[in-house]
Amino acid sequence: MDPNLLYWKSEGQSFLSRLQIWVNLLDPTSLLSSDAEIQKAHARLGSVEKLNEKDGHAPVLSLSSVHADSGAALPLIFRPPAFLPISAPLVVASLLPHSRVKPVLFWQFLLQSYSAGFNHANRNSSSEQGQKTSLKQFLLIAGTVSYATCAGALPQIFINRLGVRSAPIQTFFRSILPIPLSAALALFNVFTVRSEESENGIQVFDSSGNPVGLSKAAAEKAVRETALSRAALFGTTAAVPNLLVFLLQRRRLFQRNALLVAPLRHISVALVLGLMIPVSFSLFPQLGTIKKENVEEELQAAVEDGQLYYHRGL
Repeated sequence: MDPNLLYWKSEGQSFLSRLQIWVNLLDPTSLLSSDAEIQKAHARLGSVEKLNEKDGHAPVLSLSSVHADSGAALPLIFRPPAFLPISAPLVVASLLPHSRVKPVLFWQFLLQSYSAGFNHANRNSSSEQGQKTSLKQFLLIAGTVSYATCAGALPQIFINRLGVRSAPIQTFFRSILPIPLSAALALFNVFTVRSEESENGIQVFDSSGNPVGLSKAAAEKAVRETALSRAALFGTTAAVPNLLVFLLQRRRLFQRNALLVAPLRHISVALVLGLMIPVSFSLFPQLGTIKKENVEEELQAAVEDGQLYYHRGL
């Protein structure tokens, strides 16, 4: 079992412990580390039974930069610490009340492309060791981005095509509909980009960290948990700022100064996204568990433990 997974097993089984770890892992300064420093930290994490104070940065650098299946450094822009700096402006721009369809399509395309790339880079790749990304996977990613981009622009398309002028109906399309739509598209993005995991299975381990075999049941659970966490992230990010703006627009200050609404919306979207990223990443363990009776029969016969472990991905 990879040192990263062993660390999650010992330190990240409760929600609060995972949240504390993720708050540290999302520090953008770790993006400045070189590949040599990252691999050194990863090796140190695996060779030291109990890290001392001098090795305190090794877990942070290894967990935030190294893929737990391949042991290779993640692409810079798809590392967890890069998620907020890159996705924040894309999410803010995609939730803006645009007047035309083209800007919506542009920002949705960038957001969905980055989301698909992040989901793919941080997937469970235990069944693909030594293999290059297949043509089918590229087509899945391209199809996911295309479909999600068009679906994300539907509220603005409805407003323009139907010539909506009614304020309540515009409020529905601009403020209410994007909430379930953002959550649904995030869910869809994870499920489709990582669909090959459910088809091929992912590696499961016994309590000692020994590989047992590939399990499709564990893969389905891993993808489902990640999809739900991403839906919670983007759904909440769309909901809270809209609710805040709706409540504050009733205040005299904002009724007299309507120009305050736009910067308030932008700031609140970025703030909620920043707060929700570590929370959503912590909802489920990185080293997930599945009961022995829920996996394939051939795997049940190979172990005596009551549960098996798997890398959930991110």
